Amino acid sequence: MRQPPAARPAPSRLRPAGRELIVARIGGSQLGARRRGLFCGIPFALILAACAPTTQGERAQFLGAPAMERTIARSGLRLADETSWPREEWWRAFRSPELDGIVDKALRDNQSLRKAEDALRGADALVQVAGARLLPEVQATFGMRQSRNPLHGVVASYNPAQGGLEKTMAFLNPLALTYELDFWRKNRALLDAAIGESAAQEAEFEQARLLLSASVARAYLRGYAAARQLEAARALTRMRRDLVSLAETRYRTGLDSLDGAQTARAEFENAVRREAAAEALLTLQKNALARLIGEGPDATRDLYVGRKAPAPAAPPLPRSLPIELLVHRPDLAAALRRAEAAAARVHVAKTLFLPSIDLATTGGFEGSVTSTKISKLAGYLFTPSAIGYAVSPTLRLPVFQGGRLSGILEAQHADYDQAVDSYNETLLQAAQQVADASTNFKRACVEYEAQSRNLRAARAQYDLAQARLRDGIKDRREIVAERVDLLESGFAQRALEGDRLIAAVDLYQALGGGYAGGPPPNAPKPAPETDPLTPAVEAIQSLGGG
Repeated sequence: MRQPPAARPAPSRLRPAGRELIVARIGGSQLGARRRGLFCGIPFALILAACAPTTQGERAQFLGAPAMERTIARSGLRLADETSWPREEWWRAFRSPELDGIVDKALRDNQSLRKAEDALRGADALVQVAGARLLPEVQATFGMRQSRNPLHGVVASYNPAQGGLEKTMAFLNPLALTYELDFWRKNRALLDAAIGESAAQEAEFEQARLLLSASVARAYLRGYAAARQLEAARALTRMRRDLVSLAETRYRTGLDSLDGAQTARAEFENAVRREAAAEALLTLQKNALARLIGEGPDATRDLYVGRKAPAPAAPPLPRSLPIELLVHRPDLAAALRRAEAAAARVHVAKTLFLPSIDLATTGGFEGSVTSTKISKLAGYLFTPSAIGYAVSPTLRLPVFQGGRLSGILEAQHADYDQAVDSYNETLLQAAQQVADASTNFKRACVEYEAQSRNLRAARAQYDLAQARLRDGIKDRREIVAERVDLLESGFAQRALEGDRLIAAVDLYQALGGGYAGGPPPNAPKPAPETDPLTPAVEAIQSLGGG
């Protein structure tokens, strides 16, 4: 677990950077000293800064799994080891062929998802580039040169006989090999960093797929609820219009006052406004779906028309959720992979303090003739006497870099700390989203069931009113009023039905949407400070290296 905030060094105690570092190293020098003394002190301060090792402080630590058992239990669910939910292609649990087709088209044609796929291909290509560093580089070279020495040039000044001579030369090296001996696994770490970035990009691609499919499902289900509400709103408008007609007739015949007619007219106008709002909401959801599937607005005009597809069903949710709720979240997997890549780059920065050996080998033919006739050159170039080779091992040992290597290492450490903190933030956000989604789903189910009971009671009351109308106990106005109450309950019930379906989508998304590419729950986290190169690098820094 992360140490408490008080244990981490205060910002003022961290190693100063840039100009502040120089001033701190000068020590007893005064800012108001003479200009000459200041210029004399700066080189000395730079040397002292380069000799100091990078301040370690406390590095960021990975948070453990947040406690969620009691929160999940309050939502009516429980945790279990044997449960694996949700499944891949979770949207098919709604059993709506129309929804399935729209999601499939969005995953195939959405422009934002195509951009994410392009980024993933680029990350995979960089893995290939980094992997090439582990292999020798071999190439073939061929070159020719036609030259003339000036009569009074540099060459003629040393050897007058060479003045004015024209020469033709050529070389052919079919084998030119260069290879860096990877003693400290620098190139391997570069490959690991590229693989980590590619894995993170792949997880982000899956996160984009999840967000897209969830957005499509929400828009479709909101549109479905809006379409059903629109049906109820239109029926309500017709009922309100009938009530206005009845009230005005009763007013004209002297059976009722003007207040009743005015009240009926106001309720009718409210019904008209609600119908317009439901129709606008339906149109907006259709437009959103069209954009998500990569089409124009006309592509979704015929959705929800004629009930061509069965109504979406409430997905069957298990009584228990997987005990590792957050393992299969693609955004969390991406954050962890980026931290692993950052840890690999820390290792690369440490190898820069250590010696390296490059090996270069060339072999081929070389010939030169004092003539402008290329044909004469062939007689010299392709003969055993023209064969030459060179083997050039090179040892590079950084002795004094003015603090550059220490700065690179500290920058990579900072990137790693940021990646770990980003992972921790994503972890806490994921826990909150799961808790919020499970609570919201429970609330939506309770409200929907309560409204369903209310709707059944309103339907029973309407059936009773119809029976009394047939017996002559009630008049038509009361029957219309009972019908309005039934439609009002149906309008509210359809809105809550949409809320319940969307709450299920939120829960699917919070749990990762069936993503299975994340690391195992007990997989070790990166720890760059346990790198075996760390003691050697710290010793080199203490001796003034870097």
